[in-house]
Amino acid sequence: MRRPNDRPAVTYSSAQYGKFDKSCSLERIASKGAKSLLSPGGHCKLGKNMVPTRLFFTKGVGKHKERLTSFELALRDAGIAAQNLVRVSSIFPPHCKLITRKEGLKYLHPGEVVFAVVAENSTREPHRLVVSSIGVAIPTDRATYGYLSEHHSFGETEEQAGDYAEELAAEMLATTLDVDFDPDKSWDEKKEIYRISNKIVRTANVTQSAVGHKNGLWTTTIAAAILIFDDK
Repeated sequence: MRRPNDRPAVTYSSAQYGKFDKSCSLERIASKGAKSLLSPGGHCKLGKNMVPTRLFFTKGVGKHKERLTSFELALRDAGIAAQNLVRVSSIFPPHCKLITRKEGLKYLHPGEVVFAVVAENSTREPHRLVVSSIGVAIPTDRATYGYLSEHHSFGETEEQAGDYAEELAAEMLATTLDVDFDPDKSWDEKKEIYRISNKIVRTANVTQSAVGHKNGLWTTTIAAAILIFDDK
């Protein structure tokens, strides 16, 4: 039974979500006025620019009798164990700058919520080859978005997995830019087509492989693209 001083629960309809997101609390609307919180398109203004301006790649490997601990050790190896990672899908933002891991880690703080594209793989089978890879394809027109891809597999070398992840990202970007290519061609042949098209300026990958521990410990590999916002 609700007490007299209890405030009624606030509910949102699907129609309301078209105009206000959860950051538009009733308290903020009451104190500031709804119009001050809305963008010209009628949507609630975000507290900060949510389009990342910097991105760096990192990778790591961990081995332990517990699978979760092996993942933690892989994060430590990659330098991102002290952050709360939120996995996101794979768009390389317009005007985003690629920076080194050393420079990128300077922007991170313990406990921070960090958005990342992550590829992860694990095995406890002795001597089994395990690999994780992130591929990237960046358009020549930097006002246009690019693509990141995640790939993990068993039995592939770093070069094989890296080439595959890179090819995935490039193909996704090529289809959005209307680059004419034959998907059955080899990666080397497609790279030449992309180069000639002058629409894709760069493709690359970051890849981590490892061999399963001989005594059956969990072996985990990760590769990640870390997104950094402008207010850092």
